[in-house]
Amino acid sequence: MTKDMRADEKPNFTDEDEMESSRAPLLDHLIELRSRLIWSIAALAGASILCFFFARPLYNILLAPLVQVAEVDRGDTRFELIYTAPLEVFFVQLKLALFAGVFVAFPVMGWQIYSFVAPGLYKRERGAVLPFLIAAPVLFLIGAIFVYYVMLPLISNFALSFEQEASEGVAAITPQIKVSEYLSLVMALMLAFGLSFQLPVVLGLLGRAGLVGTDTLRKGRKYALVGILVAAAFFTPPDLISQIMLAVPVYCLYEISIACVAMMEKKAAEEEAERAEE
Repeated sequence: MTKDMRADEKPNFTDEDEMESSRAPLLDHLIELRSRLIWSIAALAGASILCFFFARPLYNILLAPLVQVAEVDRGDTRFELIYTAPLEVFFVQLKLALFAGVFVAFPVMGWQIYSFVAPGLYKRERGAVLPFLIAAPVLFLIGAIFVYYVMLPLISNFALSFEQEASEGVAAITPQIKVSEYLSLVMALMLAFGLSFQLPVVLGLLGRAGLVGTDTLRKGRKYALVGILVAAAFFTPPDLISQIMLAVPVYCLYEISIACVAMMEKKAAEEEAERAEE
């Protein structure tokens, strides 16, 4: 502070001053990145180890939609899965523990990512990115819940519908579902729906960056619908109901994304007007 500056005066820091004060040498950035990665890996490892002790109950929870369909539709109170390799169940538990560990550790991992990126952003940009960082895991979780309560019962019913009882001249067709294949199906569906439900986050970030606008999104509705239908056909079993169950919520999210981008454009216009008046 210079001598001619009054004691009650505060320095007027601009966005450029804030950015300049947050800059650090490349080596410091690399050291910080290493620290953030170590914390993220440690959080993931700790969460995965903790989840491994609950891997069997977690797997039974994931099995519940299939077992329920088998009990209701087939009256089978002793529905069985099989494993064909000595350590298959063990590796399934490891995979499930890692998968669940990502969910448990994501708050720590997400915060480490944000803390590393935030110093390179303006204050208003940090405030804009944080809601998207919070919305991403929430939307992914909603997609996973949608899979569990809606998609898995539908797919289980579809899969067990191919069973056939033996009769004269007709061979029996009995489902023998492998432990590993069922988990792979559940993980693939949760990843597909979780990533599909990130559509508002992706379009919101693109809109915030000025790469897309509401006019572009509105004009691209028919192309978006075709793309959503193609993705639904690829990620779901080959039945119309499952494809519609994915396409409908994702297209609704597309419409929500248009509304979110419109609100961001309106807010940006208001801020620009305020700066112009100043």
